[in-house]
Amino acid sequence: LPKAEIARRTGLSAQTASVIMRALESDGLIAKGEKVRGRVGQPSVPMSLAPDGAYFFGLSVGRRSVELILTNFIGEEITHRRESYAYPLPSNVLDFVQSASDEILQDLEPAQADRISGMGIAIPFFLWDWAVTIGADPEKMDHWKNFDLRNELSKLFEFPIYLGNDASCACGAELVFGVEETPADFLYIYFGHFIGGGVVMNGSLYKGSSGNAGAIGPFPINGRQMVDVASLNGLERRLIEATGSAAEIVEKTENWNLDAKILEDWLAEAVPAVTRMITGAISIIDFPAVLIDGNLPTDLREVLVDRITTELKNENLAGLVVPQIIEGSMGPKARPMGAVSLPLAKRYMLEA
Repeated sequence: LPKAEIARRTGLSAQTASVIMRALESDGLIAKGEKVRGRVGQPSVPMSLAPDGAYFFGLSVGRRSVELILTNFIGEEITHRRESYAYPLPSNVLDFVQSASDEILQDLEPAQADRISGMGIAIPFFLWDWAVTIGADPEKMDHWKNFDLRNELSKLFEFPIYLGNDASCACGAELVFGVEETPADFLYIYFGHFIGGGVVMNGSLYKGSSGNAGAIGPFPINGRQMVDVASLNGLERRLIEATGSAAEIVEKTENWNLDAKILEDWLAEAVPAVTRMITGAISIIDFPAVLIDGNLPTDLREVLVDRITTELKNENLAGLVVPQIIEGSMGPKARPMGAVSLPLAKRYMLEA
C-alpha cells in the first residue's frame, strides 16, 4: 500500500505514517515496491512486508506425526522436517525438535538466523485422554500431564515460544494466511486424525477461558462423541480392518486411492454427526458460515462441504438461520502454519 493509503486506513496523519514507515523500512521489516504512476500527481510507491524481515518456526505435534516448519515474514515456507510415530511422547518430540532445528539453523545464513522471531507450538490439549483411542500406552501418555513443552523448548532457544491448541491454531492459520473473503464470524471444523475446531468472532479467533473453545471433538452424538464418529481415525480403522494398512491416508495428503465402499461407510457416519453438531452450535451462536478443512485431499474436502450442505436440509432448523458451508484454504498445512501464526501475531499484529 502507498503511504497515503496507509495513513487513511489507520487514521494517522500523513506525516506520522511516513515517520513510522521510514522506521519500519530502516528495521528491514517493510520494503518499497515499484512506483505506480497515476493520471495526475506524483507516482505512488507501495510499501509491503519484506519477506526476509522476520522468520518463524511452527511446530505441529500430532497423534501420528510431528512437523517443524520455517517460514519467512509473508508466510512462505523456507523448509520443513517431519517425522512419523505410533503415538507422541514428550521425549520423542523434544529429540525431534532439537535435531530438526539444528539441521535447519545450520542451513541458514547468519543474518537469517538472527531474524527468527519465535516458535509457535500447535498441539492437542489433554493428549493423555486419547491414549486408548490411538492405541498408545496410557502410562506413557500420562507423561504429558506434567510436561510443559513450551517451557522445555524455551530452554533450547533464545527467541520466545508460544503454544496453542492444534485445532485453534489451524483456525488461526485461516485468519492470518487464508483467503481474504473469510467471514467475520464463523465456526471452523478441521478433519484431522481427531476432529477439532475453532470459533471466530468479529474477525478474531475466540479461544475461551482455557484456550480450548471450539473443541468439537467431545460433542455428544447418540451416546458417543464426535471424535469417535467423524475423525479420520475412523477411516483409518476401517482401512486397517479391510486391507491391513492405512498408509494411504497416514503418509499422503493428496490423491488418496481408497475403496469407494470404505470411504462411503465413513462419510455415512461422519456427515450426519457433523451436521448435528453444527445445528447445536448455531442454536447458541448464529454463525453465518461454517468453514470445513482438514488433513485430507481437496476433492474429499469438496465432498464433505457438499454432503454437509445437503444434510443440513434434512435437519429441523426452524427458528435458526442456516449457515453457508464453505471450504477452508489451508488444508494439511493448517496446523503448522497456525503454529507459525502464533509468534507472528504476538510480535507484529494488533489484537493478538
